[in-house]
Amino acid sequence: MTTTTTGPTTTTGPAITTGPATTGPPRSRENHVTTGATVWLTGLPSAGKTTIARELADRLREEGRPVELLDGDEIREFLSAGLGFDRADRHTNVQRIGFVAELLARNGVTALVPVIAPYADSRDAVRERHGANGTAYVEVHVATPVEVCSVRDVKGLYAKQAAGELTGLTGVDDPYEEPVAPDLRIESQDQTVQESAAAVHALLTERGLA
Repeated sequence: MTTTTTGPTTTTGPAITTGPATTGPPRSRENHVTTGATVWLTGLPSAGKTTIARELADRLREEGRPVELLDGDEIREFLSAGLGFDRADRHTNVQRIGFVAELLARNGVTALVPVIAPYADSRDAVRERHGANGTAYVEVHVATPVEVCSVRDVKGLYAKQAAGELTGLTGVDDPYEEPVAPDLRIESQDQTVQESAAAVHALLTERGLA
């Protein structure tokens, strides 16, 4: 930094300071980053979307960022009750979540959305809504292979499908259209949850969103 002076300074009285020296801890990042964003984590059931989102949420909150995690099951219960799992209802569900996420992000919140959103046109519509309002949107593909997901089987869905107790399981007997060009692709089977969350955080930081 270059300091420019216009001439000698003559002090005829007591020295004047412009403010107290900073002796306390540095200001949190919330004083610097005020832009909200939606981070949509798409992937198969049991890919690790929610686990990564929770880890990322903890890190962002520690930095003073306002964060909301929109859980797919909770949305189904409270916002999309009555919707089924055919293509039309899945699309409606994704658009409702996208609307809420954009509203939060527009008002300075980082909205984390670990929701499958299996169809590309549904995800594209959400991105377009954000773009129309000038709201930041980040798509993260948690690209865990179905073979790994079926072993994890957090909710027992793969076991039920294999036993003939469930149909329409995304990625097995119902379509999942992988993102062609996501903002970030994570293969969670090859790294820890912390490493996966750190990768998303690094992208947000690079874009001035964290």
